[in-house]
Amino acid sequence: MPNIENLRKQAKQYLRWHRERYYPVAARIRAALPRFRDMRDLEILESNFKLADAQELVARQMGFDRWQALISGADAMSDAPKQTTSRSVLTSIEAQLFVANIQSSCDFYTSKLGFAVAFVYGDPPFYGQVVRDCARLNLRLVGEPVFSGDIRKREGLLSASITVATASEIKQLFLDYQAAGVPFHQALKKEPWGARTFVVSDPDENLILFAGPAD
Repeated sequence: MPNIENLRKQAKQYLRWHRERYYPVAARIRAALPRFRDMRDLEILESNFKLADAQELVARQMGFDRWQALISGADAMSDAPKQTTSRSVLTSIEAQLFVANIQSSCDFYTSKLGFAVAFVYGDPPFYGQVVRDCARLNLRLVGEPVFSGDIRKREGLLSASITVATASEIKQLFLDYQAAGVPFHQALKKEPWGARTFVVSDPDENLILFAGPAD
């Protein structure tokens, strides 16, 4: 276990990141602190976050429910001959999409696919994120082609895969997107392995697969 001084420094680092609106810290806060669990990144960064919250964040990451319990545990183990390391827990994954224009991509995902803009970074913007429920897509501006020709269309190379929980949801989502005039690389169909899927093509030809149960 790290010594107490390092734990205090770590808590102050999280507090500083929150004050500086460093977006990656929002995911750590949401994963560890129950009261932030249903909040989006921007909501977390705009919320009241004190040193006590940062200390609780550190404590929970170390397997304790509160800061004082962590400090007591660190004191008790400071002279122990062995140190144990808790298993890291992977809390989320986010797709990275390469785009030619951040604003155009944000417009497509919000107006056509029902996402909301979580943040846009840079002046002019070169990075951003759109979210819908638990799905998060990061948008990265690139100035030249990343893929050769139309290989993504020919090979069906996916940029992201998003799932829904029920058969009725995947059918309704397809109908919603169809009504919105969304371009499809693949229409809704039942796969041999039992899922029902469709694939959307965004303005930069990123292929986004949506999947749900067939029945």
